[in-house]
Amino acid sequence: MRKALQFSDAAAAVAELTDQAADVADAYVTLLIHAGIAAADVICCARLGEHPQGDAHQEAVGLLKKADAESARHLDTLLKMKTRVRYGHTPASVDDRKKAERAANALLKTATTM
Repeated sequence: MRKALQFSDAAAAVAELTDQAADVADAYVTLLIHAGIAAADVICCARLGEHPQGDAHQEAVGLLKKADAESARHLDTLLKMKTRVRYGHTPASVDDRKKAERAANALLKTATTM
């Protein structure tokens, strides 16, 4: 949980350090993605006694679905953005930022109740 909160806090700090959110959109969304992934691991550990070990995104979503279907949808949202936001040439959009915020916050909220 500590890692999830670190990524979430870092995302909030990045957002506050700029006058234009678009300036740091990719970094912001990437930090939210990592916060969500870490929160998903907390949920899996608490409910299933294990967390995803590999790099296969769909396996992580599938495991989380066994623990909490709604959380799995949020993780899937984040993971679908991950490669494009981290390595793509087009910056994360306002819509990407909003989706990432909603998904990460939902995963963090669920994880904090564990």
